[in-house]
Amino acid sequence: MKTNFFEMAYNCLINQDITQKITLTREADRLWKSGQFDFDDLEPPQLILSAGRPEKPLLVSPKHLISRKLTTKEGHAALIHAIVHIEFNAINLAWDAAYRFRGLPVDFYGDWLQVAVEEALHFELLRGHLQSLGFDYGDFPAHNGLWELAVETADDVLSRMALVPRVMEARGLDVTPQMMEKLKQINDLKAVEHLKIIYRDEIGHVSRGSKWFHYVCEKRGLNSKEIFLDLIRKHLKSGLKLPFNQEIRLQAGFTPEEISILYALANNR
Repeated sequence: MKTNFFEMAYNCLINQDITQKITLTREADRLWKSGQFDFDDLEPPQLILSAGRPEKPLLVSPKHLISRKLTTKEGHAALIHAIVHIEFNAINLAWDAAYRFRGLPVDFYGDWLQVAVEEALHFELLRGHLQSLGFDYGDFPAHNGLWELAVETADDVLSRMALVPRVMEARGLDVTPQMMEKLKQINDLKAVEHLKIIYRDEIGHVSRGSKWFHYVCEKRGLNSKEIFLDLIRKHLKSGLKLPFNQEIRLQAGFTPEEISILYALANNR
């Protein structure tokens, strides 16, 4: 008897225990690879206002996060913790995309399952490194901006693909090289090694967002450049931040015209 994919995705998404969430994610990967899923749309997706997460970290507004110097032990750990938190959120974001949006080609669900598997690995790598520094996930406050945008785009796969992978997660393609340089300066070469793996994989994750964004645009007969601009204006009131890593964004499925749109929006903040 096959396992229902959407039930499995839901169970992964709402599980609050980190170890169980990662174990379920890897079990889902095994089931996928052995062809043991069915895709019967038994129940409509629920709106999940809060994905499964542990009690800590404490979630606060971004403006309430304390800035710490990277040259201090706490500042160093706080930076790693911030990335660990992003990777944990990314597991939930991948599962939410796989669970929420129905009636798409089977490859869509395979893509976001694979993203969840890779994000789980990223989380484990960086959490282990954080523990080697004498801290753990939950020791610092964090913000919930990524998940809040997921809730805001829960009603439309086009909005989700445009804004979460192609704007919020793509920001990592812009800033990670500078982050690696800063970590080199304090001789944290292990973190740099981990970030190289994450950076390579994140290009693929953003590329999947680009792939399905353009797929849905084509199916709906929409101009992808116009709708991308409209969605950013509608949902991202605070605007976009420079710089953009143009070369890497092109590898991740952005068109030159889309990058021009991003520059225009950022320069008109």
